[in-house]
Amino acid sequence: MSKQIIRNYLEISSLKDLREHKAISQIYTVENVEPADFQLNKFFYKQVGKKHHWVDRLVWSEKQWIEYTSDKKVKTFVLKKNNELAGYFELIIHEDLNEVEIAYLGLLEEYQNQKLGSFLLTSAIKNSFLNEIKRVWVHTCSLDHKNALSNYIARGMKVFKKETISI
Repeated sequence: MSKQIIRNYLEISSLKDLREHKAISQIYTVENVEPADFQLNKFFYKQVGKKHHWVDRLVWSEKQWIEYTSDKKVKTFVLKKNNELAGYFELIIHEDLNEVEIAYLGLLEEYQNQKLGSFLLTSAIKNSFLNEIKRVWVHTCSLDHKNALSNYIARGMKVFKKETISI
């Protein structure tokens, strides 16, 4: 049985267009994961994605995870509350296109619906523009968190493509 999914592609072309979310408590920090730790990416992918039909990487071998996270164009950041993991995002730097893709972004379930997604997205966009690129883009779909699309738009991103797919 197939299901119709709406996928939206969004972009932001300047840090000046970012509508930042107000700062949150200093007990929250966003840190770049250096050196790469494929287990961390795998953990977040499974935990965040389990309710949102993130399935593509579930079949990846350990070698595939290591190759992906070790790629210099992939940057992983984690959101922590004190020292507890709360969320993450992955950026893929497309130097040839002079742009950054927010590949994945999400919060563990116990940290959802606390405005932390807005803070995390603000951080993802700011960290993307550190690469002196012409745009940051992302795609989201109707399977993602109910606030995902509105969060992207609220931060200043604009829809540039919309499609309906069947899964």
